[in-house]
Amino acid sequence: MFPIRNIAILAHVDAGKTTLSERILFSAGEVRLPGDVEDGLATMDYLPEERKRGITIESGVAHFEWRKLWFNFIDTPGHVDFGAEVDMALSAVDGAVLVISAVDGVETQTLSAWKKLRSKGIRTLIFINKLDNPNCALDDTLIAIEEHLGVRPVLLSSPEFSEANSSVSQIQSELDVISGMRLVLENGKEEPQKLSANDVAQTRLNEMTKEAVEAASEYDDEILELALNGETVPPKMLLRGLFALAAADKYVLCYAGSAKQNLGVRSLMTGLSFFLPPPPKFPKKYLGEVVRLRHFSDLGEIAIFRSMAKLSHDQIPAGFAFYRLKASTLFPVEEIFPGDIYALRSQNRLALGELLTLKGNAVKREIENAEYNSLLQTRLECLRESDYHQVAESLDLLARMDPSIRIISRPEAGYWLLYTVGEVQLEVVLERLKREFGCEVHAGSPEVLWQERLTQELKPVENSFQAGPFKVSLELAAKPLPESEKDIRLSGEFLENAPHEILAGIRSALLESAQNGILGKGSLVGVEFELVRFDSECKTPIPMIKKACSDAVAKLIRPSDVVLYEPFMELSLECPAEYAGMLSGDILAREGKIVGVNGDGVMHSFVAELPLRKLFGYATAVRSGCKGRAQYSLKLLDYRKVRN
Repeated sequence: MFPIRNIAILAHVDAGKTTLSERILFSAGEVRLPGDVEDGLATMDYLPEERKRGITIESGVAHFEWRKLWFNFIDTPGHVDFGAEVDMALSAVDGAVLVISAVDGVETQTLSAWKKLRSKGIRTLIFINKLDNPNCALDDTLIAIEEHLGVRPVLLSSPEFSEANSSVSQIQSELDVISGMRLVLENGKEEPQKLSANDVAQTRLNEMTKEAVEAASEYDDEILELALNGETVPPKMLLRGLFALAAADKYVLCYAGSAKQNLGVRSLMTGLSFFLPPPPKFPKKYLGEVVRLRHFSDLGEIAIFRSMAKLSHDQIPAGFAFYRLKASTLFPVEEIFPGDIYALRSQNRLALGELLTLKGNAVKREIENAEYNSLLQTRLECLRESDYHQVAESLDLLARMDPSIRIISRPEAGYWLLYTVGEVQLEVVLERLKREFGCEVHAGSPEVLWQERLTQELKPVENSFQAGPFKVSLELAAKPLPESEKDIRLSGEFLENAPHEILAGIRSALLESAQNGILGKGSLVGVEFELVRFDSECKTPIPMIKKACSDAVAKLIRPSDVVLYEPFMELSLECPAEYAGMLSGDILAREGKIVGVNGDGVMHSFVAELPLRKLFGYATAVRSGCKGRAQYSLKLLDYRKVRN
């Protein structure tokens, strides 16, 4: 077995992330022909919903060999509705590739992905894509990387263009610093070609190499000494210096090319083999970690699993079977290795983020960054009463597969409340319910989830609840926290010596009450509850305690005690100049405010702030109004007080 590297690929929507993934698989010989996202043929996008929209929804997993290394890479979603997929993918990787479009530059989700990678300490290489586009700007993109990401780019590969222009028909080849060669396309793949001494491209390659040496010299004294003396730095020494540079915060290694034309891909792959760290050392007591859950109509539930142990076939715990996963096909494996990623089938129901011991026992743990902003609430009902159980199980599985989806069941009324990040995620859930699980449901119109906050401090109220020999009596007060905080806190002298199970019941009841809200339009946030007094029999059932606390909240907080805050979104929109007037007018008609404008006469861009309630159907409106030639992204900006 070769040494293992796990990588993720991140980008803003439409930067070419999945296309790059396809070309990597093709260059490594894993697929005979690379699929195109535009044609709905991408190997990594296996869901029909992905191929329909041309976006990645679930993180695709693929494997390839390169330079005697075994790579697992995860093609993460770029759409903001599926940010939870990105977080889970990053929990299992050793490095990442951040794809940046040379046409659009550093965009909102580019910056968000970069910050996330930095916060997690994940070593990252950058691939500057779309240099086959006549509107590309490599130098401007390098400047944007330095300005917006706060690091100095070190360019290790760059395309060669004809003198005429840089259109798709005129891109010729690639210059590669590490090999010191030109890479030319042969049968769709890049092959190295030596440069002649009088080749004009040698000057450009020498400049790139000199810049790489200067940057690496800051991390390697031998390189610094050779550079100061004007001597040539041997390739192995340069690699050593660049490896140290890649681990630092001042620079970032960059590769430039065209994923669609398969230029620059080979250089990037070689960079991944040289500059990423090996997997960490794992605790010897664990079998591994569940990093993803999937469901296939013919295979059932599958876990994507990062192994932490080396086990032969006869050592694998009973009831477990490991496979390689390619699209929706499983290939059995006879042994597993630490750091590697497999598909796992189990007789037991597994949970996201779950650790398994060597005996196959589950160890529950909290998932990092598992808090996502649910912005929409949709009511779901069965079309047939006999389908209720199947729909309930299917919704439960979808929620376990994606931690940003939340389900609240109302069995007494026969419906569910589905909470999603946005419209695209909602549409995908409904489509998968029908196609994958055969569930026919009626979905109501999605409603925006607002936030509720207290207007004032509330004096204590008393509440008691009695059933048979048991009685619970309490006094509860509340006060608002500063607007910058949204926690639900609990204070009171009783808490210092309260039994753990009683305290857990009280906290659970208060959190559930806050989550349900007072006005039914969203959650109550930014509140400190004070338990002034609490009395109960020592064996009082926890459900009774929760009931008493929930009723106390209902008595304490009246509708007149809360004020609503609605979510505002930041819209980043780019379109051909001829559509700019129409789109800016549409933004204003949706109660939006344009806060930034840019353009060059060919393309126009806006940054605007809009209330989420005015953005229903926006994707369809933009697509039809601009004939599919505009692109946009949304992110939650803040919550703003509703003015009466």
